[in-house]
Amino acid sequence: MFESRPDRDAEVALVGRSNVGKSTLMRELTGHTFDTGQRPGVTRSPNHFDWAGEDFVITDLPGFGFMEGVPEDVREQTKTDIVRYIEDNAEKILAAVLVVDGKAAVDIIDRHSGPDEVPYDVEMFHFLRDVDVPVVVAVNKMDKVDDRDERLNELCDRLGLYPPWKQWQDTIAPISAKRGSIEPMTEAVRHHLHEAERDDLFQFF
Repeated sequence: MFESRPDRDAEVALVGRSNVGKSTLMRELTGHTFDTGQRPGVTRSPNHFDWAGEDFVITDLPGFGFMEGVPEDVREQTKTDIVRYIEDNAEKILAAVLVVDGKAAVDIIDRHSGPDEVPYDVEMFHFLRDVDVPVVVAVNKMDKVDDRDERLNELCDRLGLYPPWKQWQDTIAPISAKRGSIEPMTEAVRHHLHEAERDDLFQFF
């Protein structure tokens, strides 16, 4: 279980599969570089970034799903730890940013959808909603996507949101973290911070 969380009452958490760009997004948000591996799934424990003068922390949770060279039981344990962390801190998490790869997300979801299989991304999206954590789906690497609206509509459909995606702009945020193009995500997070009456945290987004 993750024990390293700073004692802060307000949090925004980044969640998502390995290798979708969470650490790049974290760097973009905080201006700080964190240790990231070249291989998926190298980040095994959360990266927390908090501000001493503010009662606030941004957390980059480890990637879940496929990790090259990582045994199945370790993968499952990581997922369990992430779920427990979110459950334990749900009241303090003002928003969760579920990061997905814009180019691959729909294909990955379709590949893992079956009678007795729910894809991780879909499962995580609904789990966050079930524990009353507002979710922003940061659809990353959109600079590599040609059929932008079509892809985003398909993603909405897979998540159980009625397309078109443009009516979900406080939930679906197309970004390109590597290029520093993250405004749709910061706007969506601000929407949820405002709902939580924490406009004072806008300075971080």
